[in-house]
Amino acid sequence: MGSLPSRLAGLVVYRLVVYRRVGHRRVGHRLARHQGGAPGGERGSRLEVLLVHPGGPYWARCDEGWWSSIPKGEVGEGEDELSAAKRELTEELGLPASAGKPIALGKVVQAGGKHVRAWAVAGDLDVSAVSVGTFELEWPLRSGRVQTFPEVDRAGWFDLEEARVKLLAGQLPLLDRLELVVAATQSSDLPGADSAVQEAANPADAAQRAPHAPGARCSGTGYWGEVRFR
Repeated sequence: MGSLPSRLAGLVVYRLVVYRRVGHRRVGHRLARHQGGAPGGERGSRLEVLLVHPGGPYWARCDEGWWSSIPKGEVGEGEDELSAAKRELTEELGLPASAGKPIALGKVVQAGGKHVRAWAVAGDLDVSAVSVGTFELEWPLRSGRVQTFPEVDRAGWFDLEEARVKLLAGQLPLLDRLELVVAATQSSDLPGADSAVQEAANPADAAQRAPHAPGARCSGTGYWGEVRFR
């Protein structure tokens, strides 16, 4: 019999950017939670997610299809999955998990067979305050020289259109589920949101797709809206 897949858990951090009109200028007003509208005349909103890029020489020039929306890791013995997801966020980014209500997004299966249970939580995290861990690697290979690299070398906020291009294919269903749930909470101010969560968390939903393959483009160009860590 084959070994059981590792239990991994993680958090998707999101925020809502609401636009309002000030004279002839459109101003963005960030709302970490959907509580009422923006001050002034609201003219639209945009959902953004926090993405991180893996550090190290192997992925330094890889952009589209290589970012992750989930600081994730293995669930410890005797640890519940949500607690593990919050712990991983703090360990990988050096920032506390938001106190907002977690939204279950169900499970995705990544390349290599890793099963990841995910939640979404609203929070306007400052990417410039991210403090990442490091790892050591012999680089260049067979050089005898051991170098230290950050576990995450970039972090940034992206709207869903851009995030779908940046994100690992195996995590794309989480964006669709998150978009569905946030739309439900905005339109009805939470009534009916529970059913939307259940629908979004269905692993068999139509969001299980992979429009691009990681590594298809690995040019290291086109970065925007993110902070690099040295």
